[in-house]
Amino acid sequence: MTFQRARSDEQREIRRRAILDTAATMLDEMPVAEVSLNELSRRVGLAKSNVLRYFESREAILLELLVDFQERWLAEVTDQLSAGIEVHATPEIRATQLADVLSTSLAKRVVLCDLFGAQGGVLERNISIEVAKRHKRASLAMLTVMADLIRRHLPELGGDAELFCLTSFISAGALSAYVPPPPSLLAAYADEPALGALNWELRDALRYSFKASLVGVLPRA
Repeated sequence: MTFQRARSDEQREIRRRAILDTAATMLDEMPVAEVSLNELSRRVGLAKSNVLRYFESREAILLELLVDFQERWLAEVTDQLSAGIEVHATPEIRATQLADVLSTSLAKRVVLCDLFGAQGGVLERNISIEVAKRHKRASLAMLTVMADLIRRHLPELGGDAELFCLTSFISAGALSAYVPPPPSLLAAYADEPALGALNWELRDALRYSFKASLVGVLPRA
């Protein structure tokens, strides 16, 4: 991919989108930690200095993708929750169904989970105040949308919905770091199966975490 000099707002937006789309493709091939600005520049057909005219850092690019991916996921999971939760079931049953839907959906979006995992410890460490404010505004907007969605199906959560949403993103990022295990651990489990007692699939680990959080904060009679 090569570009001529961008001379209009439309051309600059096309170039900006190309950078994001190329970074997204790289994330399908490698973990967040291996996405470099040098390789991104090479793939998109721009000098590194030109990429930095559109995004101040690698981290700024990945944070924008995090918001994009999260927005797409929320649009998808909205319909899944409507189909997967029984309106008139007890709070405990609805909480379990909600955990099932969320864990199944997030486990299929490993890149999103990987970005959640890198957000606090890596991606938010090399950005300007302006990028930080823009990202946090977008993140809070996504959190509000998800909390409203959760309350729609489990109104008993009330004000705890925001906290559940925040901790669910943190859990998704943390748990995805362990799945799948590296080859050395897989070999150890094969050699001594008892060592792999807690070698869960990502969906199962997320489901347990989400269900424990939801049921734990439900009001008791």
